[in-house]
Amino acid sequence: MKFQFKTLPVNFAFICLLISMNVNSQETLNTTNSNLDEQTVTQQLQALRKEVIALNRDLFVLEEDLLFPSSTQVVVYLSMDVGTYFNLDSVELKLDDKTVTHYLYTEKQIQALYKGGVQKLHIDNLGQGEHELTAFFIGKGPENREYKRATSLTFSKTAESVSLELSIEDSSVKQQPIFKAVEL
Repeated sequence: MKFQFKTLPVNFAFICLLISMNVNSQETLNTTNSNLDEQTVTQQLQALRKEVIALNRDLFVLEEDLLFPSSTQVVVYLSMDVGTYFNLDSVELKLDDKTVTHYLYTEKQIQALYKGGVQKLHIDNLGQGEHELTAFFIGKGPENREYKRATSLTFSKTAESVSLELSIEDSSVKQQPIFKAVEL
């Protein structure tokens, strides 16, 4: 038996080269698969986030429907006009002589109201019948004087939901603010 030692190193080198190429190609495939897996996982996470946000919104709506059914629901909104004659600091809200909300405003919230924003000030359950809403507005009036004004509204609650709006408007004729409460 004769061994061919001359061909063995060539074959061994060739085999080593093939093995290293195979290892390098596997690493490249693993890196490519890893990048694809990361992209897939990222896309799946984004999709899950969107689903969680949608589910959270649906749960919020369901919770409001359960806690405040339309047959007993009363919602109070607040809106403001330009604000030349009145700078709002806070609002106190009473329903049937019971204080239900006292809200203190920040500058950003006031600016949002001046730009046409409407705030859901209060939501409550009320039985059917006559009810009285009273709102106290506290802030700075003309000539930077302390201002505390009130407005009230008597409304009838039926089996339907009731929406009420409190509004603060400037009266250029009177050069002072006008406070209104209306049923929508």
